[in-house]
Amino acid sequence: MAPIDDFTSYEHYLVARQAVTENAVNRLTPTDDQKTILIIIGVYTAAILVLWNMPIAKIVLSPFKLLTVGLHEFSHAFVGCLTCAKIDSIEIDPDEGGVTRMRGGIPMLTLPAGYLGSSLIGAILVMCGFNIMASKIASIFLGVCLLFTLWWAKNWLTRGIGIAFIGVMVFLWWLAHGVGLKYFVLFVGVMSCLYCLWDILDDLVFRKIHESDASKFAKVCGSCMSSRVWGIFWFIISLVFFIAGILIGLAAFKEDQQTQQQQAQGFGW
Repeated sequence: MAPIDDFTSYEHYLVARQAVTENAVNRLTPTDDQKTILIIIGVYTAAILVLWNMPIAKIVLSPFKLLTVGLHEFSHAFVGCLTCAKIDSIEIDPDEGGVTRMRGGIPMLTLPAGYLGSSLIGAILVMCGFNIMASKIASIFLGVCLLFTLWWAKNWLTRGIGIAFIGVMVFLWWLAHGVGLKYFVLFVGVMSCLYCLWDILDDLVFRKIHESDASKFAKVCGSCMSSRVWGIFWFIISLVFFIAGILIGLAAFKEDQQTQQQQAQGFGW
């Protein structure tokens, strides 16, 4: 009887595996509303890439670039706090650069936190951009990040960017039960992910800046790998975050637009 029992168990295993596979496929198959979101992500991506280096049109992206720089520096500071560092200041400059000054901490954790942290934040925002209520929750999270950035800010540009975007999110929260907030959160998420990916390539492949986070990280690690190798490694992780954000959004939020609006009405004021 043992062979029959083994065969029956194997049949049950195959049936269970097929059910799991079908469920996974169903969860990742986009609904009509999700197809619209995927198209919007594609449009956002194309628009950002086209406008990125256009002499005049890129001004449109400047506030969002500064916001993503702020998230990059916040990530450095946040991990610095977790590793008992003293955060002296966060500064963003008009050339879309930034610096976080801290004392102490663990450089092997704080240095990669800028790129990886901001790309993770971007992926979370992309995921939440599939749902109105999730976008509201994400906007609270983003607002908290900006408030901490304001706390550490030491120049008026950093403060201005934080205050301006908090104001935009408050306004969109009230507009049409947060429908606009959903697309804003989605855009910021796509922008943050793309900015991280482009910045890594720009710093380490195209221009190879010697004082990049990756070059400093390579020195801390004893030059076991070059800064370019570390940069490629971070690039891959950031890309995985971006793709994961989209896939989790597809699997987690299947409600149509009307259902999302009804759910969002009961969340917040």
